Amino acid sequence: MRIKNSTGLFFFLGLCLCFGLATACKNKEKSSGSVTSTDTNALQGSTRISYWLTMPDKSELLKKQEQVLFFKTDTNRFPTIRIDTATTYQEMDGFGFSLTGGSAYLINKLAAPDREALLKELFGTEVNSIGISYLRISIGASDLNASVFSYNDLPKGQTDPELKKFSLAPDKVDLIPVLKSILLINPKIKIMGSPWSAPVWMKSNGNTVGGSLLPNYYPVYAKYLTRYITEMKNEGIPIDAITIQNEPLNPDNNPSMKMLATEQRDFIKTHLGPAFKAAGLSTKIILYDHNCDHPEYATTILADPAANQYIDGSAFHLYGGEISALSKVHDAFSDKNVYFTEQWVGGPSDFGRDLQWHVQNLIIGATRNWSKNVLEWNLASDPSYKPHTNGGCTQCEGALTIGTYVVRNVSYYIIAHASKFVPAGSVRIGSDSSPYLPNVAFRTPEGKTVLIVLNAGTSSQTFNILLNGKIATTSLSNGTVATYVW
Repeated sequence: MRIKNSTGLFFFLGLCLCFGLATACKNKEKSSGSVTSTDTNALQGSTRISYWLTMPDKSELLKKQEQVLFFKTDTNRFPTIRIDTATTYQEMDGFGFSLTGGSAYLINKLAAPDREALLKELFGTEVNSIGISYLRISIGASDLNASVFSYNDLPKGQTDPELKKFSLAPDKVDLIPVLKSILLINPKIKIMGSPWSAPVWMKSNGNTVGGSLLPNYYPVYAKYLTRYITEMKNEGIPIDAITIQNEPLNPDNNPSMKMLATEQRDFIKTHLGPAFKAAGLSTKIILYDHNCDHPEYATTILADPAANQYIDGSAFHLYGGEISALSKVHDAFSDKNVYFTEQWVGGPSDFGRDLQWHVQNLIIGATRNWSKNVLEWNLASDPSYKPHTNGGCTQCEGALTIGTYVVRNVSYYIIAHASKFVPAGSVRIGSDSSPYLPNVAFRTPEGKTVLIVLNAGTSSQTFNILLNGKIATTSLSNGTVATYVW
């Protein structure tokens, strides 16, 4: 009996000792700062901020950082980016690329498992995906197809005003199959179509390069574009929007077609708009689709009430002019949308320089000037920047280089810093502008806040993110892009 009682007493004392030691160890861990994320959250009483970096020397490529930031009550003299969630701007349609015919060809020739894995990486929502939510495709060939074609090519001297020989057959080899695979991954992806040229028999010079659309073929071309949207829908591919003409002031590409603002205005108001209405199409009509140095092209058309009623908005590139042109058009016609639809990276790219320029001017610049999307030019090219037409772009570097293996180039990371974190339906919110820390902020449909920041200075910069009177302090080396999410 004594032995039994002693054992019980020793057992009880042992439990107390173990409990005391465990508590002491736990308290010691807390006092040393080595705590779990739950403990830290409780201590800080604040929101966790995760962030991803891409550095100009490629040492970090869309890499999630181990450090977690917190908002806290503090003061310092570092520059501050104030987030204003109460001030909202445009709703975003998405971020992505042009899926050219050449891109589709290169993707489609990959082995099936490699192709499936790549498309999931590009268009999926998994941890290792970048969530592309918007694509631009060419209506007929672009200059980054292997050859030039329309959907109604005829022997010289023949015409087909009834479009009896219209056929999507050239795109059924690569583009349409790849689009169908993408739609299985992301059924909600938005697709914009842009023609580089009308069929040559409708043009003033009978050539794939240059020339203009003959006025007597305006109604036929309106029927051609309507037919395209209808037949793509029959293939299971919804076309959310079309632009009337890619780069209408550039008649030198192959293919290309010049279309002055007055010509585009008359085509929309007299033929294309009524044709879409008669066919019951909801596809948006977007005008211009060229450089920021001629915003008056867009405003000239929008100023015509008969054309204006059919137009959703205007699209821009930035091979000329300033990105602020988008705001000029928005301010003049605030009920119309603006889009950013193309910017190439010339190969071989300069990773650091191109990363900074494109993020500053497009991901940040275009969205801060009301653009509902940002699209880089070409999704994929081979190591020699092919395929392209005879007379097409010979140095357009894809976001991917597809050869014996797949290489992810600078525009992949440019777009991914937004597309992975800012899905369609996100809304741009207020954030302080800064010449050395250009930035843009969004609120996602899930209620997350996303801040994209570039250090555009020449040295490392420590700065604050200010939200509701609390700050989180962080640093970026020069030329580095960061996406913060909380």
